[in-house]
Amino acid sequence: QVQLVQSGGGLVQAGGSLRLSCAASGRIFSLNAVGWYRQAPGKQRELVAAITSGGRTRYADSVTGRFTISRDNAKNTVYLQMNSLKPEDTAVYYCAAPSIYYSGNYYPDENEYDYWGQGTQVTVSS
Repeated sequence: QVQLVQSGGGLVQAGGSLRLSCAASGRIFSLNAVGWYRQAPGKQRELVAAITSGGRTRYADSVTGRFTISRDNAKNTVYLQMNSLKPEDTAVYYCAAPSIYYSGNYYPDENEYDYWGQGTQVTVSS
């Protein structure tokens, strides 16, 4: 069983930065793919960024160049650094991890993520 505990987030002005953290119990987390999703009011949950077990990263077009996903395996933690934030980035952000190990550079689909963090509110004011 893996538990994901998120931290970071909050209120920031447009153009500002925030860093989200996703800390996990369970060794598989530090070796596996991890995704960051977000859900804004009235909208569907969307993938923001993902990192594979091989270290490859993928970003939504809307955040490319502004957000960076990274991991510290020694701390069993994945980060989402968010720069140049915009009001449209306002949402609840979730980290997610699969229950099985995906080797190489496979990006799990949303339905393949079994563990989810508790969610963190990010609000960007204009």
